[in-house]
Parts: sequence; C-alpha cells; structure tokens
Amino acid sequence: MTEPGFDLPPKAPPEIIAERHELADEVCRHLTWAGLPAYRADLDGGTDGRPGAAVHIEPFVEGGVFVDWETDKKLSSPALDLFARGIDFENPPPAVRHYEDVLSVMQAALMGILASAGFQVEEPDGHAHGAMVHVSRLRKP
Repeated sequence: MTEPGFDLPPKAPPEIIAERHELADEVCRHLTWAGLPAYRADLDGGTDGRPGAAVHIEPFVEGGVFVDWETDKKLSSPALDLFARGIDFENPPPAVRHYEDVLSVMQAALMGILASAGFQVEEPDGHAHGAMVHVSRLRKP
C-alpha cells in the first residue's frame, strides 16, 4: 500500500525568498526598536516556547513574511489544555478568554506598530497561513 501523496505549492524564486528574508529581518528590527521581543522563528528552530513576536517567511509563491505572537507557557498552556478538553464556545472559561484576548490585543498592536513603521500589513487568511500578521513590503515614502 502506498502513502497518499500531497503536492506542495510551488516555491517562490530564490530572489523573492531573499527579499522575504530581508523584509523579515527588518520587521524584527522595528519590533525590537519598539520594545517588543522579536526573533526569526524560521531561522531559530521555531518558537521553542519562547514568548514574543515570532517572525517567519513562507517560501511558497503564495507565501510571504508573517508574524505570530507567542505568549509564555504559563498563559497558553492552561488555556490550550481547557480548549483540548472541550469548552462552551459561547461562554469560555476565564483562562481561555484571557488567552484569546491577549492574542487579539497583540495582533492589533503588532499591526499598528508595523504600519506606523511604514510596512504594509494585513490580517492573513488564518486557515491558509495560521499567522496573526502578514507583512507584504515596506511602503515607499
């Protein structure tokens, strides 16, 4: 019996990937200058439980530069444990509500900081990218 095959989307050309790496580095610098912990999750072996702005690129044609906010495990673990056990989505427990609120507030903050710094930002399709912020390019002055 053979394993089902999954076709990966086509990768972007090397020059586009290089531009994305430069943009991701610039995003990290601007977030750090704003006082937020920021790191390249795609170059540092993932988030590894580290809180802060996890910046990464996706190398596919439809990819780009993305930023996720990672909370400390002391905030995320209780919420995710409750979520995994099943919750009432109409009235989630306080730990889940707080975790979701923190992510929502940080998404708005990240988008505002990066837009103020001159980046073009948007909320990505969560089903396709699973990220909080999509940074497409630096706006020309």
